[in-house]
Amino acid sequence: MELTHSSGTLSGVSGLLAASVFGQELFLLHYHSADHVELEGHYHWILQLIVLVSLIASLSTTSFPSCFPAALVLAISVVFQGFWFTNMGFVLWVPEFVPRGCIAAGNNMHGTVVSDGGGRLRARALANIQFSWILAGIMIFTSCVCLTFARTFRPSVRSSEYEQLHSPGSVAIIGFKQANP
Repeated sequence: MELTHSSGTLSGVSGLLAASVFGQELFLLHYHSADHVELEGHYHWILQLIVLVSLIASLSTTSFPSCFPAALVLAISVVFQGFWFTNMGFVLWVPEFVPRGCIAAGNNMHGTVVSDGGGRLRARALANIQFSWILAGIMIFTSCVCLTFARTFRPSVRSSEYEQLHSPGSVAIIGFKQANP
């Protein structure tokens, strides 16, 4: 849509497509995770929460395309999904990273992590701490980037509203000259 500059005629289609992707991901994760128990089930449940936030943020950016916080939450949640997938990969499928009190049962690719009562609670607490630390790291990085941009770029007097590129009513920059809308 951006290559053909047809965003005016198809304004919400790309947002609905993105929302449908997150909806399908949530659907597949929910039914894929139905047979996951123990620690693996807990990690998948947390992933479903992150995907749900992505779905809601995607619908919000489609409904309110000039809302910067909704776009920011969508970007953060997509980055968070990537970090959480990577974290899950290490903790659940690399034996050296399996939490203390748990063991990797089966082979490395199709096994599961099992634990006793005390190890199970410890492993879930560790997953919750990892969730919090990853989210905190992403939020600190995002805050630093936003503060840097806030210091570098002063808002123009004309508009304090967030605008998407090529949205109706926005100013397109061609070369170094501004074109009239």
